[in-house]
Amino acid sequence: MARVYPFRALRPPRELAPQVASVPYDVVNRVEAKALAADNLRSFLHVTRPEIDLPDDTDPYADEVYQRGGTALREMIDQGTLVRDETPCFYAYGLTMDGRRQLGVVLCASVEDYERNIVRKHEHTRPNKERDRVRNMEALGAQSGTVFLTHKHSERVAGRLAEAAATEPAADFVAADSVRHQLWVISGASAVADICQGFDELGPIYIADGHHRSAAAAIVAARLEQKDATLPSVPSPKASKDASECTVAAAHESFLGVSFPAEELMILGYNRVIKDLGGLTPVDFLAALDNDFERTPGRQTLEPKCFNLFIDGSWHFLRVRPGSYDDADTIASLDVSILQDLVLAKHLNVGDPRTCDRLDFIGGIRGSDALEKRVQEGWAAAFELFPTSIEQLFAVADDEKVMPPKSTWFEPKLRDGLFVNQIVD
Repeated sequence: MARVYPFRALRPPRELAPQVASVPYDVVNRVEAKALAADNLRSFLHVTRPEIDLPDDTDPYADEVYQRGGTALREMIDQGTLVRDETPCFYAYGLTMDGRRQLGVVLCASVEDYERNIVRKHEHTRPNKERDRVRNMEALGAQSGTVFLTHKHSERVAGRLAEAAATEPAADFVAADSVRHQLWVISGASAVADICQGFDELGPIYIADGHHRSAAAAIVAARLEQKDATLPSVPSPKASKDASECTVAAAHESFLGVSFPAEELMILGYNRVIKDLGGLTPVDFLAALDNDFERTPGRQTLEPKCFNLFIDGSWHFLRVRPGSYDDADTIASLDVSILQDLVLAKHLNVGDPRTCDRLDFIGGIRGSDALEKRVQEGWAAAFELFPTSIEQLFAVADDEKVMPPKSTWFEPKLRDGLFVNQIVD
């Protein structure tokens, strides 16, 4: 049983949503964020990347940066750029890219369920990134970053989302990357209770992206429990057909998320480039790969357990030989693990891919041209990977194991600023 809660979102009025909505804080650097927000005082980047409003030499982790973010959020509230809903609601969030739409439910998930692994994880978190998100939440008194969740199919939830999406949206705009963002409010007692019951029937839900945000929310919840803080409460309908049956949970005991049905998600490959070949020549490296891979010239359409390699100006297609990996192991059988174990670690001296500065990662949305460009700029080789499947993600999470870093690239991306969960009044 995964408990989900409606909440009183802070969100922009329809006419301001295109100005407020911004790319996630961690997909742009300081220079890029500053350029995006330069002519837009309503951009949510002033909250999520507040160093753009401070001197350029300011340490992005300085106390004044987090304080500036809190100030920016309060200014948006005071100016009416963000308005808090009167009653707790769920929200339907539609993302349309290249004519393909995915429709999810914006909700608050249970911190306790996260800690009990009912909200399931598949990645390690890093303490420095956790600390950054904790400081951000505490400075804002709110959760501004949305955890990207996914759930298995539920007719009950899907029906309520479709019903909402047939009405007039509360926000509807096309962002600069040509992705259409739509938001609908789900406020009726029966619909709210139905969504709660739908998730109750599903069992676990899964983190697709946002492990550091959910981990930070759990830390902040524990800290607030120890303080005499003023904590707003949100109704939490029980999983019951009787919409009048409700319990109450403190807002800080939940974290902001949007959960999409697994069948609607698009996962792209998360590609790799390596700076050098660890002393090998291209000819020697290719020869070494022949022990574990069948190699043919040219770039081909990928399928599981296959890779495209660009090296020395040419593409090669690699198919892993049977028996080279443990097909019964949910981690070892991942394409990203096969590449790490049989290529990067075995031949190129890449131990921990999280800390190796010779290795870089390129999202599949950028295509093969980006891989060729990096090699032409001086990197030694590039690897194009077949995407990790959502079924593999579920299997790893259900086994309580951890995927290698950068195993999944989800498209399209969420926008920040369309909904904020206030946890301290």
